[in-house]
Amino acid sequence: MISIKQFVFNPWQENTYVVYDKTGDCVIIDAGCFNSKEINDLHDFIKSNNLTVKHILNTHLHIDHILGNAALLSIFGLKPEAHENDEFLIDQTMAYASQLGISLSIEPPYPAKYIDEGQIIEFGNSQLEIFHIPGHTPGHLVFYNREAGVLFSGDVLFQESIGRTDLIYGNYETLLRGIIQKLMPLPDNTKVFSGHGDSTTIGHERQNNPFIRHMNFN
Repeated sequence: MISIKQFVFNPWQENTYVVYDKTGDCVIIDAGCFNSKEINDLHDFIKSNNLTVKHILNTHLHIDHILGNAALLSIFGLKPEAHENDEFLIDQTMAYASQLGISLSIEPPYPAKYIDEGQIIEFGNSQLEIFHIPGHTPGHLVFYNREAGVLFSGDVLFQESIGRTDLIYGNYETLLRGIIQKLMPLPDNTKVFSGHGDSTTIGHERQNNPFIRHMNFN
């Protein structure tokens, strides 16, 4: 079974996750660590638990989810893995940060490789399945550990909400269709760890999410 450490980083209050099992192998999902304290907090947790980072994964490549990727490349020698359709967002990161008054000394690295639905991320004795659910961004991915019944949804699904679709290349119908077709069939007790805010479950969202509860899942 997997263990999960959640951090809340950067001005956007983004959730970064370290996912690991008893072998000590781990993955980092959405490294949003923004300043030296946040980077050190993440690094210290990994060191103190004797973890070995096997993958740095991104659900998507919006600025708040990739701020720590350059630091992690320096520390662990690993570049992120993400969907090819989101790579264009990296080209916009420096200019967008400047518009927000955020100074980035190093441009976020491009992915080491592209990953997509149907592939499996392996670390230790554990696996993460991949769902491609565009609509918030074109290349948005969701990671699912079937054994533990745990889903890392990024900015696709939140507690009683869904991801924004008013940003560049967002699409409400596409996002909702992906949630309905790929996430709602999962077991009710599937725990959902989102990119922002509190965790939830698939069952709770099926009954209480105002964007979803009126849908027919049969």
